[in-house]
Amino acid sequence: MFTSINPATGEAGATFAALDDDAIEAALTRAEAAFRSWRASDIAQRTALLTAIADRFEANKRHLAETATKEMGKTLASAIAEVEKCIAGFRHYADKGPGYLAPIETKTASGRAVGHWLPLGPILAVMPWNFPYWQVVRWLAPTILAGNVGLLKHASLTQGCAALIQQMVSAAGAPDGLFQNLPIKSDKVSRIIADTRVAAVTLTGSEGAGAKVAEAAGRALKKVVLELGGSDPFIVMPSADLDKAVATAVKARVQNAGQSCICAKRMIVHADVYDAFLDKFTAAMLAVKIGDPMEDGVEMGPLSSVEQRDTVLEQVERAVADGATLAGGAKIERDGAWMEAGVLTHVHPDADFAQEEIFGPVAMVFRADDIDAAIALANDVPFGLGSSVWTSDQAEIDRFVRDIESGMTAVNQLLASTPEAPFGGVKLSGHGRELGPWGLHEFMNLKAVMLAD
Repeated sequence: MFTSINPATGEAGATFAALDDDAIEAALTRAEAAFRSWRASDIAQRTALLTAIADRFEANKRHLAETATKEMGKTLASAIAEVEKCIAGFRHYADKGPGYLAPIETKTASGRAVGHWLPLGPILAVMPWNFPYWQVVRWLAPTILAGNVGLLKHASLTQGCAALIQQMVSAAGAPDGLFQNLPIKSDKVSRIIADTRVAAVTLTGSEGAGAKVAEAAGRALKKVVLELGGSDPFIVMPSADLDKAVATAVKARVQNAGQSCICAKRMIVHADVYDAFLDKFTAAMLAVKIGDPMEDGVEMGPLSSVEQRDTVLEQVERAVADGATLAGGAKIERDGAWMEAGVLTHVHPDADFAQEEIFGPVAMVFRADDIDAAIALANDVPFGLGSSVWTSDQAEIDRFVRDIESGMTAVNQLLASTPEAPFGGVKLSGHGRELGPWGLHEFMNLKAVMLAD
């Protein structure tokens, strides 16, 4: 049994029954049957379904957003924005699908080779609570377009959101079994991965969960895509627009209450502008408006759960005990999962907590004497998901793009995912890519057809 808990109040909400082994077996049987049919569908059918699902999300935008806010605490404004991104994601693949799936032709010594993009089968997705719709849609939309079918294991916290996604897809006219939400515990995942009817698996989550899923997929010799944790650097150089950099840094750290893989978590600031940046940034972080996530103008609601809030507070306590200086970042004494936004300075880069991902609204700020030191600090963690760099010097931009070990770099802007661009990381942040044609092709068979002239 799963129970939704409103992190703003601590109150229990809806309950959802977990599937037993017989129900899981029935779901896998339906998925196999659905794939046999859907794999033969034409591109027009697939793109029409994607458009219809987008229409259902559009028609139910407010209800979807309110459910997310009540289940995991993000502000209603950000939940609405998330649903709108999902709508854009479905429409992107509906619009670009024919081009993404066009055959690839090349000359050979004896004639031609034509690469055809063909589906693989049922794809299992293990998804987190922090973006309960978008994380699913950026896998589901290309899954439908590819001619695959989807099985979703969503986070325990957001079973209401998972059920709504199922409703939207079904209401759009999807064939039975094309997409199935599986309310299951994590201990059922390995069995599903091992099942011969499942073709591949994708996971967004912690590196620990990623290692377990990758191990299970490896034993079954199945393709796996992993989008894991991040401790993204936000580098500010002397030529940057300082006020814009500060405003973006605050947003990058407190959006979703700091619970995003690509939130900027480590501010690395050149010595020439360090003091000015730190003063402005600290003042802005301490002024973040915290309150009821349903209210207009609130910048940050609670964290997703009391457990997640307490994990962040424990990391902060270790930092202070190690000699770091803390501004803000305290527990807010009220029902629910509340804490202040905070700033840590005088952090030793090699400290245990500095090598971890702080999945909450607390930033670490580091001083760098030059660009070499900034890049060294940026790379001095086991993660490599995203990064942001702030400079008007093209030579510096070129260095950052070449030398920062990350899957993505934003230049003078907030790093964000978009349906058109590849999304993913290196090092312990995972492997494989989502979104654009890259995410679509991850779970397709590029079949080479050899033709004589």
